[in-house]
Amino acid sequence: MSERIVRSEGSNDTESLLSKICDQTFLKLWVYPNTYKKQADELCDVLVVFENHVFLFSVKDIKFNSDKEINVAWGRWKRKAIDESMEQLERAEAWIKKHPDKIFLDPKCTKKFPIEIKPENQTFHRIIVAHGAEDACKNFSEANVAGSLAISYGDDLRSVQKDTLQFPFMLSLGREKIFHVLDSYNLGIILGELDTIYDLIWYFEAKEEAIRQYDRLSYCGEEDLLAHYLLNFDPEKKEHFIGSRKEKFNFVHIGEGEWADFCRSDVYLRRKQADKPSYLWDEIIQRTLQNALDANLLGKNDLFNDQSALREMAKEPRFVRRELAKAMINSINIFPDEGGENTRNLSSYPSFYPDKRYVFLQLKPMPDKDYETEYRPFRQKMLEIACGVEKNKRPKSNKIIGLAIDSPKHSKGNSEDFILMDCSNWSKEDREIYEEANKVLKFFESENVLVKYERTYEFPDKKGPVKIKIGRNEQCPCGSGKKYKKCCINFKKE
Repeated sequence: MSERIVRSEGSNDTESLLSKICDQTFLKLWVYPNTYKKQADELCDVLVVFENHVFLFSVKDIKFNSDKEINVAWGRWKRKAIDESMEQLERAEAWIKKHPDKIFLDPKCTKKFPIEIKPENQTFHRIIVAHGAEDACKNFSEANVAGSLAISYGDDLRSVQKDTLQFPFMLSLGREKIFHVLDSYNLGIILGELDTIYDLIWYFEAKEEAIRQYDRLSYCGEEDLLAHYLLNFDPEKKEHFIGSRKEKFNFVHIGEGEWADFCRSDVYLRRKQADKPSYLWDEIIQRTLQNALDANLLGKNDLFNDQSALREMAKEPRFVRRELAKAMINSINIFPDEGGENTRNLSSYPSFYPDKRYVFLQLKPMPDKDYETEYRPFRQKMLEIACGVEKNKRPKSNKIIGLAIDSPKHSKGNSEDFILMDCSNWSKEDREIYEEANKVLKFFESENVLVKYERTYEFPDKKGPVKIKIGRNEQCPCGSGKKYKKCCINFKKE
């Protein structure tokens, strides 16, 4: 059995908050707060590694001294909250590129970082989280209702105007080495709305493409840029984008209030309602990932570094998780209330990725068999055969991910078995093995097989206006993570 992994929970409140948000967005196996490069020498506040993507977070909570003259106060706050974070992230990136095997989970550097990093193949994402200026920012301008920082990407003013003070509450950032800056207001919005690994990666990629495409990209708050991104969709490339794909510009500015308008629209609210079932998918993954961290998993796979079913599941974007979870819930509901010992239900679902499929097997528990030594091996073998049959049925699939559980209708507790079947080199012998095995089980050959074709959209079709009721102590629908009574003026009656 592998050694238990103990992750830091953050050394202060702001780090703990960031850690919890990152756990929800990236999923906990790939999130590590307070990593170290040398004894008592911290690498960064949160390190996230997923496949060839490395996310470096630096978070600071610097009190804005409003008693000082505004330019003096802004200069001091920016230097501590932004400039020092930039320097920390640059040092962290340089260290990882030079010493990828010298990253540790504890200040004494006795526990090695469990994920192998190959710097030559990595894309680095540098994220600054700056707290402490929200109230001062709102008080500085009546137009800024949220207190989020304005950002402008263009020439790197750090190199050409080192002694020139920038406009208060607006950051001028360079285009070569890109830093993403989040603040107290939009941290929860960005990582809450883009709360899967690839939803966030696609946003960063679109943003970085726009930064390099235009001479200047500016916006009044990161949340406003997010609204612009979500409302722009290229149907041919099937991706969101920033800027314009029809007209030529060299300067793009996103004004104040884009997010405020978007997050109270029927389009946005329909998506939020539709996404609710999708978090079942996250719960299944998180539960197993926690068992991996606790060293409680059976099986030989190294979930930290090997290809795995859990990693493949984590790649799915939010709107696809929604449909996968809904399909699983439906499969659970239609499982027979009665039936013999071998009663089962087998379902097959598509992935966002065309060459990948999911197989979901439910089996009625067998009380006459020992659960761990007889029943689960039997269920695991059935799942393997089901995955092989699925490959034979759909030859273009190169990866089959299988999940098997006890039928929830007949079991108070449960366990999950996962399998990742790599079918990229499927031979005639492989096909024949699973054809022979299926002569007894007859997967997908029943008279009761149901086939359903359904087209899904990130933003569901309009079905009339959406009305929501929000209690003052409930979480605000804008995605900020704050309670409604302390947050979103956007939903209050005008």
